[in-house]
Amino acid sequence: MNKAITLPATSPLLKNDFIFGVATASFQIEGAADSRLDTIWDTFCATPGKIRDGSDGKTACEHVSHWEEDLRLIRSMGVDAYRFSVSWARVIHADGSVNQQGLDFYIALLDRLNEYAIKPFVTLYHWDLPQYLEDQGGWLNRETAYKFRDYADRVSRAFGDRVHSYATLNEPFCSAYLGYEAGIHAPGHKSRAYGKQAAHHLLLAHGLAMEVLERNAPEALNGIVLNFSPCYPESDSAEDIEAANMADEYFNHWYLQPLLEQRYPDVLEKLPRSEHPPVMPGDMAIIGHKLDYIGINYYTRERYQASASELFEKLEHEQQPLTDMGWEVFPQGLTDLLLDYHQRYLLPPVYITENGAAMVDKLVDGKVDDPERLAYLQSHLQAVDDAAMQGVDVRGYFAWSLMDNFEWAEGYLKRFGIVYVDYESQQRIIKSSGYAYRDFLLQKAEQGAGKQQAGAR
Repeated sequence: MNKAITLPATSPLLKNDFIFGVATASFQIEGAADSRLDTIWDTFCATPGKIRDGSDGKTACEHVSHWEEDLRLIRSMGVDAYRFSVSWARVIHADGSVNQQGLDFYIALLDRLNEYAIKPFVTLYHWDLPQYLEDQGGWLNRETAYKFRDYADRVSRAFGDRVHSYATLNEPFCSAYLGYEAGIHAPGHKSRAYGKQAAHHLLLAHGLAMEVLERNAPEALNGIVLNFSPCYPESDSAEDIEAANMADEYFNHWYLQPLLEQRYPDVLEKLPRSEHPPVMPGDMAIIGHKLDYIGINYYTRERYQASASELFEKLEHEQQPLTDMGWEVFPQGLTDLLLDYHQRYLLPPVYITENGAAMVDKLVDGKVDDPERLAYLQSHLQAVDDAAMQGVDVRGYFAWSLMDNFEWAEGYLKRFGIVYVDYESQQRIIKSSGYAYRDFLLQKAEQGAGKQQAGAR
C-alpha cells in the first residue's frame, strides 16, 4: 500500500496560496473542566447509556495543560493553518461577563500560532453549549441566538487582529438534527419540530454573529462550517431518485440554501405545519449575510430509497471498505458534491474544513501504522483536486483530526487522529499517516520556495 501522499504536478492544491491544516474541537481535546462552566455535553455524558464507553470529556487530551507541546507538534508537521474551537463555557460567565482566565488561554494560543506563522482558523461554536443556556431552552429558545451574538462580540473584540479566519458554527446539522431531532447527541431531545426550531435559531445565531464579525474582524475571513453527506438513489427508479433528492434537501440544502438564497428548500412544503421553522420577519435576510467563505466537512455518502410511510428511507452502509465508524469510504462523493454545489449556487470560496477517518489503530513498539487512513487521505485529496480542476474555487484542506480525542457519543472508542494519543500517559505519537501528511506538506513548501527563488532570478 502507498506510504506517501502525492498529487499531480499541475494540481491547484500545490499552489503556494492553497492552505493545508489540521483541526480539533474544544470539548474533544481540552479537558480542564474545572476551569469552565458545565456544557450540555457534560450533562449528556453524565446521563447513563448516552456515551458508548461511559466516558466523558473532563480530561480528554488535557490540551489546556499540553497546549505548548501540541503547538510544537503542529508546527513540526509543516501545516499552514490550525483550526480549533473556542469553548463558550470557558470564556463567558453565566452573567455574560468575561472569564479572563479562559480568554487568556486562547490569546496565548493565538499569539504562539502567529509567532509560528500558522494561520489561526477559529470556530466559535463546536456543539458545547453552556448548560445554563440549555436550562433556559437552549437552541429552542430564540434568545440563545442573541446570546451567541454577544459571545461572538466579546471574543472577537478580545482576540483583535490575531485571527486569520472565523467560523461562526461547526455543523449546525449535528447540533440541530442529532441533538434535538434524533436525540443521539446532546442535549438528547427527540422531536422533528424541535430539530427544525433548533436549526433555525442556529442559523439566526450565525447571521447575527456575522454582522458582529464584519465589524470587529473586518480583515479576517468570516464564514460557517457545514457538513454534507451527498445523497444517492439506490436505483434508477423515479421513486428512489425523488427520495434521494428529498433527503438531500432535508439534510444538506436545509442549511446551505438559507445561507445562499435566503430560503428553505422545497421539501419544507412536504412537512406538516407543526414542523416548520419559526421564521420571523427579517430572519432570512440576517441568515443570508454575505459569506467570505464556506467550510465543508465531508466523511461519507448516504444511499436512499423510496418509503411507503416516510419521505425517504436511508440504507445501511454495506459497500466496502468501511471506516471504524461503519462509514463507506467513497471519495467520489466529495467531488460530486463540490461540483453539484458549484453548478447550483453562487458559492463563495470553499475550504474543506474536515476530512478524515476513524480506523482501528494499534500502538506496536512505539509506532502506529495506519495505511487505511493514509489511503483515505490520499483518495480524498485527489477528489478535491478533481473538483478544483473542474472550476470549484477550493482554497484549503484540513485533516480531521490532529489527534485522537473524545469522539462524542462514541467516547474514546474511535480514533480519528493522524497523531495517536495514549490517554493514560497523554503521550502523543505521530501515526504513519501523520508522517505522510507532514512529508507531503514539507515537500510542497520546499518546491514552493524553489519556484519563488527561480522567479526572483
